[in-house]
Amino acid sequence: MRLLVFATLCGVLLDAGDALQIQCYQCEEMKHNDCSTPEYIVNCTVNVQDMCQKEVLVKPDGIHYRKSCASSGACLIASSGYQQFCTGRLNSVCISCCNTPLCNGPRRKRPVPSAAMSNRPLLLSLAFVLPLLPLLPVT
Repeated sequence: MRLLVFATLCGVLLDAGDALQIQCYQCEEMKHNDCSTPEYIVNCTVNVQDMCQKEVLVKPDGIHYRKSCASSGACLIASSGYQQFCTGRLNSVCISCCNTPLCNGPRRKRPVPSAAMSNRPLLLSLAFVLPLLPLLPVT
């Protein structure tokens, strides 16, 4: 039994090491196409590159994108250093950092609440009230 518990704990700890690798989109100077398709997905260096970086450059011929894996220190320094140049106008440079898989891709649209979600408070109330019905006096 102890061996089984030990083996399980070792397996969990070894699996935790896999979580230290992140996937990001990677491309250089893409114009018009923000390189957020599967062929641009890369595995970042384990335990070194723990963030995704996205640069948006506004040039005379249009918007250019650079995306890559980055270490948290380098990315955060770069993004704060270029913050004053992130205006959205010509020659603007915006650098952003994020730490979830493929987070330097396109912005995801917010999900529209479904009918099931809007009925959730009612369903929760019913879940608490229904078991109490047999306890109510019958008149």
